[in-house]
Amino acid sequence: MNKQQLAAKIWQSANQMRSKIEANEYKDYILGFIFYKYLSDKLVRFARDEAFTDDEIKALSEEDAETVEHIKSNIGYFIAYPHLFSTWIEHKGDFDVSHVREALSAFSRLIHPNHKRLFEGIFKTLETGLSKLGETAAKQTKAISELLQLIKDIPMDGKQGYDVLGFIYEYLISMFAANAGKKAGEFYTPHEVSVLMSEIIAHHLKDRETIQIYDSTSGSGSLLLNIGQSIAKHMADKDNIKYFAQELKENTYNLTRMNLVMRGILPGNIVTRNADTLEDDWPYFDEQDPANTYNPLYLDAVVSNPPYSQKWDPQHKDTDPRYARFGLAPKSKADYAFLLHDLYHLKPGGIMAIVLPHGVLFRGGDEYKIRKNLIENDHLETIIGLPANIFFGTGIPTIILVLRQKRESSDVLIVDASKGFAKEGKNNKLRASDIKKIVDTVNGRVSVPHYSRLVPKTELQANDYNLNIPRYVDSSEPAERWDLYASMFGGIPVSELDALADFWNAFPGLRATLFADNGTPYVAPHMEDLAQAIREHAEVRRYGESFSAAFADFTPWLRGELIEQMLTLSVPRQEAVISAALFDRLARLPLIDRYHAYQILDDHWQPVAVDLEILQTEGFDAARVVDPNIVTKKKDGKDVEVQDGWKGRILPFELVQLTHHKTELDALRYREASLNEITAALEETLEGFSEEDKANDTVNDAGDKFVTAAVAREAKALRAEAKNAGTFDAESYEAKIIQVADWLADEKALKAAFKKDAAALHLKTKATIETLSDAQVHELLERKWIAPFVEALHKLPDQQIEVLTSKLEALVQKYRITYADNAREIEQAEAALAEMIEALDANEFDGKGLAELKALLAGN
Repeated sequence: MNKQQLAAKIWQSANQMRSKIEANEYKDYILGFIFYKYLSDKLVRFARDEAFTDDEIKALSEEDAETVEHIKSNIGYFIAYPHLFSTWIEHKGDFDVSHVREALSAFSRLIHPNHKRLFEGIFKTLETGLSKLGETAAKQTKAISELLQLIKDIPMDGKQGYDVLGFIYEYLISMFAANAGKKAGEFYTPHEVSVLMSEIIAHHLKDRETIQIYDSTSGSGSLLLNIGQSIAKHMADKDNIKYFAQELKENTYNLTRMNLVMRGILPGNIVTRNADTLEDDWPYFDEQDPANTYNPLYLDAVVSNPPYSQKWDPQHKDTDPRYARFGLAPKSKADYAFLLHDLYHLKPGGIMAIVLPHGVLFRGGDEYKIRKNLIENDHLETIIGLPANIFFGTGIPTIILVLRQKRESSDVLIVDASKGFAKEGKNNKLRASDIKKIVDTVNGRVSVPHYSRLVPKTELQANDYNLNIPRYVDSSEPAERWDLYASMFGGIPVSELDALADFWNAFPGLRATLFADNGTPYVAPHMEDLAQAIREHAEVRRYGESFSAAFADFTPWLRGELIEQMLTLSVPRQEAVISAALFDRLARLPLIDRYHAYQILDDHWQPVAVDLEILQTEGFDAARVVDPNIVTKKKDGKDVEVQDGWKGRILPFELVQLTHHKTELDALRYREASLNEITAALEETLEGFSEEDKANDTVNDAGDKFVTAAVAREAKALRAEAKNAGTFDAESYEAKIIQVADWLADEKALKAAFKKDAAALHLKTKATIETLSDAQVHELLERKWIAPFVEALHKLPDQQIEVLTSKLEALVQKYRITYADNAREIEQAEAALAEMIEALDANEFDGKGLAELKALLAGN
């Protein structure tokens, strides 16, 4: 299974295992054991690289001081053979919770002095929490054994290992966050927000050779890692990035360290600190060597997602260099305290991004003074308004503020991105296209109607430094207008047609073709069928042709970029390369939203990226590999994994069948369609039986569809009877039973034939995949990666025409029936009702009631 499937499987099992333990706590156990497996496997890999034999690895112990020192000096720690993760799995029958306690205690003793800061206490949360996994040692042992079995199959060898491990670790953190309620905010910034901030930071730093980045409230470290990954796409050597992280909560701080270590970052490039960011600023020196380590810590980039509106103690902070220049945040809300801390640690050419609640834009008092100082000193560069409900555990509106120490301009870019998202359960989620649009807008510093605006400092001053986004960017949808004249007399207001100016600019002659202009502010459609007239218009036809021409070379270009370079291209960068080519072609075409097209690209790119990772890790032959298809089935009331056929590691069976075995596939589908027809006919006939017939045992057997013997017996008897007495009426019970028996027999035969042919085709497809030529693999990859993407893009012009058509039809319908038409219909209905009242017979009191109703209908 690919890494997404493996991660989902581990999450599903882990979530079931945790029982009554809170998700926020259980994450520390599974993530801790994943990290321990990583360290164990890394040590074994190192030993094998050093030519240790299996017997020598089994002999690893603390008593061999020379070997211990050799391994510690190279990887920073030592784990004896009995304490290795693989040993626990190998000797699972003898495993006990005490082995974990001994191993974690030994790990703490055997850290190299140079790696103390990185590894010391990293398993403390796991070590102290083992007792929560069960009331007795036996229950704890059972719970841990299940966890070890769950994660033992995560590959941690070579490049794929790091990619898979990091992906699974991040996936589990995000899933635990989704289930941890408000506590999720303590350790997790949603991946999409991390990516958004990362791309903005990376754009600013992309030309630098060495970079230092810092997260002052690092949580799980995911935000910091995403920044590093985005920057690394622009750098020749990712080892030129140094990571600084600070986190208050010890268990969350341990997550940060684990996450950074597992991503293959050089230990010397990881500097972490467990401390209160506001109370205890990053030291200017290493406490163990103050004289030689003085460094005020100014960095290229600072990012943070601090706790929102947290209380803090500003007392005696007025002389703190972080706050002395701008002022102190109020004790009830530390938002600006975190911001000023981050800003203080920026280099003159650095950039920072911080997530804060919306209130920092307009709240008064001490926050007003700080906001004013930041604007007057030109530090504030960008404000991005995010959708509500985008963070786990809180629905409050949030923003991203981007600040710099030195800027050449004084304006502020304000972006209202609150409307761009997809709904996912209770939360909103930024899509790839939403992120791309924000990033392009911020990096290009462009004003987009109803979305973003570059606001001069003079306007901010005139608004008394109130930065509330709606003051500057109106992203609200315009209210629907109703034209009074058109409502009364009909016709379509020219002003409402003018609102579709983008379409009329794209098709200059279309408007006159569709609508008759009599010189008044109102027009009428020339024809009833607007949709057909639009589709047949020459300019609309040329529009589709222009799109096809712009993308005529796109498939060959993609073939060259993806198929021909699949083993050497940079997977993280390739989507941006394709995006640039896509946007270049769309630049010549009106109407189409390039971010809609980008979303199509991203939707198709994700599975392509997974395939490319496998091919680059395992080699081209991975495309010819067929794996057992493992499914979960119930056996004796328990879920067990069993093999159900085969599946291609890269190439789907159905794609191969469509390409190489279409005749057999079509025959199989024909049989399937025939089966469906029989099933539908059976259900319809059985439903047609009378209630009396349905009480018959034979009909019940037929309805069961699994018991055919009784139906067949009765049908046989009825056929014999018909031979003597003549045929039965087609709608009779007897005729229907005979027909049902025939269908059941046909169904049984078809099912057997279908099963046999499907199995034969399945095995034939397996053999085909395993013997494909290189050229055939290339063709299939093009069909899988490129063809669906290009096909989806080619639907874009028609989608725009459909948008125009629906808007115009709605406009025509809106004013088709006038108020006068409605009034006449009401009047006619009232007159008809009055006539009916005249014809009614009634007693004295009913008669008075009817007379009053008639008077009302007459308007009296």
